[in-house]
Amino acid sequence: MSVAELKKEVLRLSKAERLQVMESLWTSLSKKQQDIESPAWHGEVLAARKAKVDAGKAKFLSVAQLKKRLRR
Repeated sequence: MSVAELKKEVLRLSKAERLQVMESLWTSLSKKQQDIESPAWHGEVLAARKAKVDAGKAKFLSVAQLKKRLRR
C-alpha cells in the first residue's frame, strides 16, 4: 500500500480509530529513540525561550488562558 493510499484509508477511520493508529505509530517510533534526531532548529528555539525566561521577559499562560486563546 502506498503512502497516498494509506492516507486515504486513515481519513475513513473514526476519530477514536485514528487516535489508536496515532498511538501505535508513536509507540513504534519511540521504541528506538536513538534513531530519532531532533532538527537543529529545535535546539535554537529552546535556547531562545530559555534566554527569554532567564531575562525575565517570558510570559506564561494558565491552562484556562491557553484554552481560550486556542479557541479563537
